[in-house]
Amino acid sequence: MAAALFALLVPDPTSDRAAARDRLADGVAVTVALGYGLTMLRIGDATAAGAAIPWPVDVLIGLLCAVPLLVRRRRPVAVLLALLPFGAISVTATGPILAALFTAAVRHRARLLFTLGAAHVGTGVVYFLLQTDPPYPIWVDVVMRTVTGAAAIGWGQFVQAYRRLTESLRTHAARLQAEQHLRVDQARLTERARIAREMHDVLAHRMSLISLHAGALEVRTDARPDEIAIAAGAIRSSAHEALEELRAVVGVAGRPEPPQPGLGDVPELVASVRAAGMRVEFAAEVAGDDPPTMVGRTVYRIAQEALTNARRHGSDASAAIRLAGRPGDGLRIVVVNPSAPADGRTAGRLGGMGLVGIGERVALAGGRVRYGAEDGEYRLEAWLPWPT
Repeated sequence: MAAALFALLVPDPTSDRAAARDRLADGVAVTVALGYGLTMLRIGDATAAGAAIPWPVDVLIGLLCAVPLLVRRRRPVAVLLALLPFGAISVTATGPILAALFTAAVRHRARLLFTLGAAHVGTGVVYFLLQTDPPYPIWVDVVMRTVTGAAAIGWGQFVQAYRRLTESLRTHAARLQAEQHLRVDQARLTERARIAREMHDVLAHRMSLISLHAGALEVRTDARPDEIAIAAGAIRSSAHEALEELRAVVGVAGRPEPPQPGLGDVPELVASVRAAGMRVEFAAEVAGDDPPTMVGRTVYRIAQEALTNARRHGSDASAAIRLAGRPGDGLRIVVVNPSAPADGRTAGRLGGMGLVGIGERVALAGGRVRYGAEDGEYRLEAWLPWPT
């Protein structure tokens, strides 16, 4: 009840547009049908002295036959069957009959349509026999109704095939889009699982430090105040970093992985890529102590993914990496490489699952990332927070 009331008070713009489109189509159908019927009345034998009915009555019948065209979409075959008999006495009615035949051809199979088309030609024979002195031979009526009926059926069948093809393409596109969303979601989940496994050893290390210093304080009851302060500071620092890591955990348990690389391993990554034959320019302007473990690990993964993409998809085996940052300002990494011409491979790269994983990592670290082709280059830029 509430939904019905809402639909009445707030009409759907899509349904309004569809209704307006249907009204326009009805107007066009009625106009074309009457235009054809009146043209045939003018050039045909309906105005001859021996016509079956006077031409004003012929026109009136044609006008009345145009009215059912307004409901032809709901019952196309029923409307056509109702109009077909009038084709035996009225030339003007042939226009609405052809419009109804076209509508039926859009929605039904060819076998039924050819049967109805043959009935339409048969009414032309009856119309010829009802004339007392036909001005044209019977084959003229037969040929005219055969040609126009075949044209209406052929056009309607084409529209039907076009609609089916369009619907099939729309369904296929929707399925591909849904599959792409599933792949992106799977890539995010995979990356989160990998991040969680990477954190396993880091958290274990932090907790072991806390346990070690806490145990030392428990055993050393005679420790000096400065020693207690140092141990307490180490416990606080390790606990803080452990909590930061825990905030990013996505709840995925799994097999622990080897010790994970960080910011200090980026030069070694660049060296290994250079050894593989790729030209890489590397510059780093990083001030202060090492950034948080998660930030350094994220920077390493960004550089790794960007260099992999540059080697696979770039137009030239070269890239440039810039690192800059300091505590309080954040850490920025920019990777630029020559971009390949726009083709299927580049398009596939833009939707790469590796970049989805990088976006997930950066988002979990509280940073920002953007990437894309600019002026013949592919640029990946990310900013990560680096608290003081």
